[in-house]
Amino acid sequence: MNTESVTSDTEAALSLLCAAAVRERANLLLHKGLDDELPHFRIDLTRLEDAADLTLKVTAAAYPDFVIPFHSRWRHFVLDGRDRWASLAGGWRDRAARARAEFDLAIVSVLLDAGAGADWRFRDAAAGREIGRSEGLALASLAMFAGGAFSGRPGDPLRADACALERLSDATLRAGFQAGDANPLPGLAGRADLLRRLGRTVAPAPAIFGTMDEPRPGGLFDHFVRLAAGGPIEAATILRELLIHLGPIWPSRITLGSIPLGDCWQHPALRTDDATDRLVPLHKLSQWLAYSLIEPMERAGIAVTAIDGLTGLAEYRNGGLFIDSGTLVLRNAEDARRRHDVSAPLVVEWRALTVALLDRLAALVRARLRRDAHELPLARILQGGTWAAGRALARQLRPDGTPPVAVISDATVF
Repeated sequence: MNTESVTSDTEAALSLLCAAAVRERANLLLHKGLDDELPHFRIDLTRLEDAADLTLKVTAAAYPDFVIPFHSRWRHFVLDGRDRWASLAGGWRDRAARARAEFDLAIVSVLLDAGAGADWRFRDAAAGREIGRSEGLALASLAMFAGGAFSGRPGDPLRADACALERLSDATLRAGFQAGDANPLPGLAGRADLLRRLGRTVAPAPAIFGTMDEPRPGGLFDHFVRLAAGGPIEAATILRELLIHLGPIWPSRITLGSIPLGDCWQHPALRTDDATDRLVPLHKLSQWLAYSLIEPMERAGIAVTAIDGLTGLAEYRNGGLFIDSGTLVLRNAEDARRRHDVSAPLVVEWRALTVALLDRLAALVRARLRRDAHELPLARILQGGTWAAGRALARQLRPDGTPPVAVISDATVF
């Protein structure tokens, strides 16, 4: 075995496990698109103004004072003005214990947050109505968490233990999501397997996940406390650690130097002269999770800085905003009537362009509001924001609100 080659491949793999690589490679594809050198999309930057207009419109409707929270899973635990998680956690005095529980909840809930499809609904007993999409998935996962579905300790439900996650059955998840033939949830088996893989990854790594308790995803909080060393921690550091320590949970896709690259795909137009040739990292769910861990860190007294070190999220609502606004135009209109595998170059191209265009749209929004990136980081623009604008435009153009491009996914990407 060539040790030097293995080392080189390992270093190359680690170079892709960060937000900077996502942003850099997304912009490489954007520049090729602006030179009309991409196989699947043309780019019309004049229509980016329309996308910015709609983003501002929906932001003003939701947040008239433009005091916008971060885009994170915690927004989906609020229904009819009531913060369900805050009601459950209100009695906690130990900030670290609460943060561990919040890490447990956020990690499990985000990993269950892949697309729910147009038909699935969760009947929320407290609200007395059915709720679909990401909001329904959030409330279902919160109800399971509150009921102890992920806990390994009877009488202590608000936790997710590695031992409980390892033995989680498809049937338990199906019941928690109220899924079945009459209420189909795409990728349910993939979601359950992802949580089992999470348990199997956490259990043998007590140095990362179990320094203050039995191994659990929430043990990452204590790992971040050590990294912060009494000071702040950068958002990009949170993502890097998530990608390194939770990397093995993702289904086998591309590996390099024996390191799984997770949400990373190939595109023929992305050329480099090293082992990362054609590789486009996106890390959507991991970045969504990183955004969702900021608030638990800050509630525990640890400042998170450089929020814009993370990127926009390469998913179908943000991406749909650019296609439906005309900023991205399919070269072959028939592609809108086909289903595409998540690994297809067309989908990789769409997702990468979405990341790069979100930065440009954010700059337009800030200029119109006369705010800088510190006052209005991308995490707030996403929340205000681009995700809601993409959903609104989809509903306006298609009665069922489906995205403009259909992607075949196993519920582990978006």
